[in-house]
Amino acid sequence: MNRQIRISPVRVIAPDGKQLGILPVEQALALAEEMGLDLVEVAPQARPPVCRIMDYGKFKYEEQRRQREARKKQHQVQVKEVKMRPGIKEH
Repeated sequence: MNRQIRISPVRVIAPDGKQLGILPVEQALALAEEMGLDLVEVAPQARPPVCRIMDYGKFKYEEQRRQREARKKQHQVQVKEVKMRPGIKEH
């Protein structure tokens, strides 16, 4: 994120999802700062690495909210009990 990105150049994606092209890290950081947002590395294994300009705080909040929703919808296994007794009674 921001100054922690070491590899240059990077593929930059705008907040609206439009590709801005392959830029040096310094230029991408300047662009993000100009917009008042953060430069976040989303695909470090790609060549060149993919970075997205976004509000990192909002991104983390949305991700936590999605995880909470997924936990709520997750099926929980419920153990059922069956009692068996040896006695037999007539009706």
